[in-house]
Order: sequence, then structure tokens, then C-alpha cells
Amino acid sequence: MAHTRYAPDRGLTGRMVTTMFLIGLLYVLFMSVLLVAFRDAWPLVLLLTGGLFVAQFWFSDRIAAYSMGAREVSPRQAPELHAAVDRLCALADLPKPRVAIADTDVPNAFATGRSQEKSLVCVTTGLLRRLEPEELEGVLAHELSHVAHRDVAVMTFAAFLGVLAGTITRVALWSGFLRGGRGGQGPAALLVVLIPLISLVVYALSFLLTRLLSRYRELSADRGGALLTGKPSALGSALTKISGQMSRIPTRDLRRAEPYNAFFFAPALSGKSLSGLFSSHPSLERRLAQLASISRELGRP
Repeated sequence: MAHTRYAPDRGLTGRMVTTMFLIGLLYVLFMSVLLVAFRDAWPLVLLLTGGLFVAQFWFSDRIAAYSMGAREVSPRQAPELHAAVDRLCALADLPKPRVAIADTDVPNAFATGRSQEKSLVCVTTGLLRRLEPEELEGVLAHELSHVAHRDVAVMTFAAFLGVLAGTITRVALWSGFLRGGRGGQGPAALLVVLIPLISLVVYALSFLLTRLLSRYRELSADRGGALLTGKPSALGSALTKISGQMSRIPTRDLRRAEPYNAFFFAPALSGKSLSGLFSSHPSLERRLAQLASISRELGRP
């Protein structure tokens, strides 16, 4: 991590390195299978995968911001929001990110960007309407912790393999349907079955790896934001308020926001799953318990 005043998190660093290694290994194995299966069209395979990687890594922040309807705002358009970001960046010795607002009643916030210099922090109008200044500052400190620790870039890279596997699955099924009407037999017909299955396994593994990292990085950002501001109770209050307000948002709006849960401050929809295995965020109870522990630590002489 580049030098900032955010508390370093070796646990997060270790998990990011492990995730990158496992995702990289999975990527190499998947590419090997594709090159063997489509050895006559290997330049096309490399072009497709390389193009998807560049698009995912370089444009993911713009894609996410555009998908959420985020628009960048100037200090003149949002003076209080910019002032809060300015204070936190000065306190953390962190380059100021671009600041954006998304016009939606879903109370949330997210950070994107492949580096500290290219980062963007976005809050929704629903969040601005509901939070007090100290609570908003706690949420912003949480999001800036993601930027400082660079875990947004790692999540973007980790998500790439899932996007690639899903794309390959659709292409393989589409080409299989085209051949199906011609009575395809032999190795070609076998590939039509194997490629989607392999892609599905790769997608599932990459999905689990990103979910495991996502849950820990949220706890890390909570801790980093609370220690930076020295007000864990404000962040806890924001978490409680946002989680309580989610039930009042129309389900249609929550469904629209759900695909971006891994990047949000709080999940738009948080259905109960087996041991939380598929959840993008730790439970509210666990997050509040950690903040209470930090509050006790800060209160000790």
C-alpha cells in the first residue's frame, strides 16, 4: 500500500495476494483449456480474452459509474460533500479522488478506480438525505479506505475471470446451437458440452474467491475508516440507519442495484445464504461488533 495514514491491514494484503495468485492460476488453466480446444483459432482466443481484460481493467470504473447513473460534481455543485472529502483526504494524506453523486433513493456509496490517482467516490442522493454530517463522514472514510488499500483494483481484476468464463459459456452455447441443427457428432459435439461445463466451474470458483475477499475487505474498510476519524459510533450509526432504510426502498430499485453489491458500502439486497458463503458483505451484527470493539480500544488510556 502507498503511504497514507490509514492503518495498514496485513490480513487484507495477504488475502489480496492469495486471491490474485489463485485467480491467476485459474486463469492460466482456463486459457490452456481454451487454447487446446480451439487450437486452430488461438489468435482469436487471445484477442478476445485480451480485449476483455483491457476493457474490464481500464474501463470498469466508468462502466460502474455509468451503470449506477453517477455524475461527477464540482465543489460548487456539492460544497458540503467536497468539504468532507477534502478533510478526510488531508487527514489521511491521500490524493483526492473524483467525487460523484448518483440520483437514486437507494442509500449507498461506492468507490471505483484502478489506482489512487484514478479513483472515484460516489454517494447516492438517498444517502445524502438520510445521514447526519458525522455519519456521512464515516461512510466516506470507509470508501476512501478501499482506495488507500487498493482493494478496488484487486476486486476488478478478480472479477475479470468470471466475466470471461460467462462470455465463453454464452459463445460456446451459441455456436453449439448453430451446429446442433446439422447433426454434429464426435469431438466437436463433445466440446459443445465440455466448454460450458468448464466455464461454469471456473465462474463458480472465481465467484467464491471474490466473495471471500469482498467480505473481509468490508471489515477492513470499516476498521480503517473508524480509526481514521476516531468515531466508530458514527460509522455504526450510519450502518444501522442504512440497513434499516433498505426495507423501505422499492424492490425494483434494489434489484437494479444488486449486481453492484460487492462495491457498495452496504448490500442493496442481503438474503440469507448458507453460512453467508455467497454474501458480498459480512453481517450487520459482525460489523457493529467490530466497531464496538474499536470504540473500546480507542477509549482505553
